[in-house]
Amino acid sequence: MPVERRRPAGHRDIRIPFCVPLRIAGVSVSPCPYRQARTLVTSPRNTELIRLAAITLVSAAAGLLSGHPVPLLLAGAIVYLGWHFRQLLRLSRLLRENRPLRPPFPGGLWRGIFERIRQLQAKSRKRKRRLVRYFSRFREAAAALPDATVILGDQGHIEWCNPAARALLGLEWPQAAGKDFGRLMQHPVLADYLSKGDYGRPLELTSPVDKTKVLSLMITSFGRSRRQHLVVARDITRLYHLDRARRDFVANVSHELRTPLTVVSGFLETMEEDERMAETWGNSISLMRQQAKRMADTINDLLVLSRLEMNEEEPAGEPVAVARLLAGIAEEAGVLSGQARHRISLDADPGLLLKGDEKELRAAFSNLVFNAVRHTPGGSEIRIRWEADGRGAVFSVSDTGEGIPARHIPRLTERFYRVDAARSRESGGTGLGLAIVKHVLNRHGSKLQITSKEGKGSTFSCRFPPARTGRAPGPGNGA
Repeated sequence: MPVERRRPAGHRDIRIPFCVPLRIAGVSVSPCPYRQARTLVTSPRNTELIRLAAITLVSAAAGLLSGHPVPLLLAGAIVYLGWHFRQLLRLSRLLRENRPLRPPFPGGLWRGIFERIRQLQAKSRKRKRRLVRYFSRFREAAAALPDATVILGDQGHIEWCNPAARALLGLEWPQAAGKDFGRLMQHPVLADYLSKGDYGRPLELTSPVDKTKVLSLMITSFGRSRRQHLVVARDITRLYHLDRARRDFVANVSHELRTPLTVVSGFLETMEEDERMAETWGNSISLMRQQAKRMADTINDLLVLSRLEMNEEEPAGEPVAVARLLAGIAEEAGVLSGQARHRISLDADPGLLLKGDEKELRAAFSNLVFNAVRHTPGGSEIRIRWEADGRGAVFSVSDTGEGIPARHIPRLTERFYRVDAARSRESGGTGLGLAIVKHVLNRHGSKLQITSKEGKGSTFSCRFPPARTGRAPGPGNGA
């Protein structure tokens, strides 16, 4: 470990103009400022000033001796500027040829410029090597993905795709580079999906390479302008067939249960009409009829849900007078309320039409309204609205009930999910209503939005795109 030397009291440093270090009577004498002077002289700015002063002095002296000072001063200035112009041309050539700058460099200001550019070039090369390394690692990782990955440019042209794109989409790199993705695929379902530009939901389609494979294709926008797209196609054949088997099973079982249940309900009705049976078994028969009706409602909802799941294509449909449809639903809701006496109000634009399947829309709207009646305390207010806004048409059902805890809202559209199972069964719900609503809205280009506050009430709403709305012909309706 180095030992620090303590200087004696009275010790002081003295700088004198000699070039050798001295020590006199305990007084250390530092060397002369030769290095400082050398740095001062050789700095780029000072060197340039010395060069300019030297040329000026030489030109002036020669001019005085020859008796022509002005021409010689101009000649000196031309020489000085010509030298600078030569260095500028040299730098321009090196940059144009993209050649690295290497010493020796000219002195003066140009030395600092060349040095700085050389440093920037070195940093740029280092950064470029790092980016190339990162990009190589990204390509290696993307190449290992089992999902087909395609990067599209602003105009939908293919910029890159991984090896899995060949097996699933028939795209081979680099032959597919620069080609239009939609035209190269030649798939009518995909072409329609790309033309709409709505990539909120993944698209299911058969593989153009192997018709037995089912793909789930998702497109995500990225980049500053959000005009570039990342296409990811995943093989979901196994999941598709499992889900199809589940749907077929539910549909078949529901159909098979409907016939015996109808027979059982018929016998129960006959028994209830028999006075002797009603006198002895009246309460039991009434309870059995209630449970049989509940099972029949569940089977009917399962059949409706299965039919919707089997056909998820958006229906073309005819324009539906939603205001008239909601007026009938509001009347039925009043009957369902009965002694609870809910305050049901309807505010619907009579001229606003919606293109779609009227039966499906009725099922969705009635489920939302009837749920509000079933799950809202008596005397509460229920508001039904159908109106146009700047982004299409909005249907909403609001109530002033107890509200729904936030943790339950994401799962409300699941099959048989209930916030309060016992209360839902008592109110006559099957647990499938919101699942039906979800599928109907998906088929009509909409989504269910749920907002709720405990103790304040809930609002169930959905917005339909402008392409599905219209106005009824007549005065005041824009016709």
